[in-house]
Amino acid sequence: MSQSSPLVQAGLACCGLEASSLDLVESARGFMDSSTSLDHILVIAGTVTQALAPVVLQMYESLPQPRVVVAFGACAISGGPYWDSYSVMKGASQVVPVDVFVPGCPPTPQDLARALEQASAKVTS
Repeated sequence: MSQSSPLVQAGLACCGLEASSLDLVESARGFMDSSTSLDHILVIAGTVTQALAPVVLQMYESLPQPRVVVAFGACAISGGPYWDSYSVMKGASQVVPVDVFVPGCPPTPQDLARALEQASAKVTS
């Protein structure tokens, strides 16, 4: 979980590393309304395992309303190449409701920026 910005991130695997290459706070300031708070958005990047599912749920429940969840990458969306492992959830949506899906393995930081624009619009609507 990233503590460096108000955006809540569950960087669980390689997509988490890719997402971190984007300076999220600086990029977010450019496209988000000043009234939008990043602490309403949870970005899940990487494989959600059965062991981590309660942690992801706790992160989600700790967000203020309205909550918006971004599933960043194939692993967060569907379990990715690990979908058939006994310990891997078949996507974050089995644990929390997902609002924005960002496909790719891994998606680009620019894809994340676009997803945050969509998430921001959902927070403010």
